[in-house]
Amino acid sequence: MANETPPRPGTDGGKSRTLPAPEKRDWLRLIRSERVGPVTFYRLIERFGSAAQALQRLPELASRGGGPAPAVCSKPEAEAEMEKLAGLGGAFVAFGEPAYPPLLAHIEDAPPLLALLGHASLLARKTVAVVGARNATLGGRRFARALAADLGREDYVVASGMARGIDAAAHEGALPSGTVAVLGGGVDVLYPPENAALYEKIRDQGALVSEMACGTQ
Repeated sequence: MANETPPRPGTDGGKSRTLPAPEKRDWLRLIRSERVGPVTFYRLIERFGSAAQALQRLPELASRGGGPAPAVCSKPEAEAEMEKLAGLGGAFVAFGEPAYPPLLAHIEDAPPLLALLGHASLLARKTVAVVGARNATLGGRRFARALAADLGREDYVVASGMARGIDAAAHEGALPSGTVAVLGGGVDVLYPPENAALYEKIRDQGALVSEMACGTQ
């Protein structure tokens, strides 16, 4: 599959660009608003041209549908989330920006924003996911570790979910060459607790990403 980012509404026809901070804040407000998921997010921007315009029209759209107005994420809420992430040494990567994972951009509900801690350059490299059982055997963990190390030697980044078992072993094997942990909670939330040392190593040597807000368990 080609790594060329596909066109997506509101993102300069798929051309790589860096989103200005105020526009990124509006994107965050829109995706954090009630009843707005990634697919709805892109449709709203396609219809109204920008996240700022979509935010203004959300209450009107809800009233037309006969439903209650959705809770809209406020500017202070979005700014607080951005400041919290920045305080951790992280940043948001937006769809269409150079660091956004090119293959992730091909799915219909690609997250508009990814919270990132670590090395953004890893997200744009060739990537292979290695995942498996949490209650893995010792032999299974050894195999996953060796497989990830072999993939790293072939210049692949290994992505996994930082769960116990196979995921953790894959990250360990790929640490020297590049690994990305895709987290189900916020990038600042450590889970499971026994992976604390691995979490710190990935933060220093690899990358941690999540589409969830900081603090999300």
